[in-house]
Amino acid sequence: MTLSGRRRELRGRALVAGEAAGPALVLEAPLSLWGGMDPRTGRLSDHHHPQLGATITGQVLVMPSGRGSSSSSSVLAESIRLGTAPLAILLADPDEILVLGALVAQYLYGRTCPLVVLPADHPATIATGDHLEVHGDRVTLVRPRAAPAAGERDPGRPGPVRGSSGDPGRPPDEARR
Repeated sequence: MTLSGRRRELRGRALVAGEAAGPALVLEAPLSLWGGMDPRTGRLSDHHHPQLGATITGQVLVMPSGRGSSSSSSVLAESIRLGTAPLAILLADPDEILVLGALVAQYLYGRTCPLVVLPADHPATIATGDHLEVHGDRVTLVRPRAAPAAGERDPGRPGPVRGSSGDPGRPPDEARR
């Protein structure tokens, strides 16, 4: 892992190569897609999962592992076909069932969902909302800039524009009044 300001480079093992970029959705528990995700909507539907109701569509899904059922591969392939799958899946432990679903979708539909296994300590460094970029076995994590505290100026934004009045809170035409 390399660190540069708000960016971190993570190196993993690509199980299904590809490229994707988007916000992270970190799941607290493993997930079985069979009965755990609605492939038509991309919503988590497992009533026992702590993040029931979350939507994985348009997210880079980060989870410890899959949770079985060989039918999860068909659910992943169908969600890839429908465009409701995650942009990519990052795992702590490899999952052959998810790999099968992604490869079948790639073969049948020409669409892919990259799958990368990260070393055990890396998924813990990713938070929901972080921006992730997946390029084969490399994952770039970009932390959002922290919001300034009340009364502080955001260093990434320019300061107030001064009018002819010299008062940043007064419009320029008020200097004449």
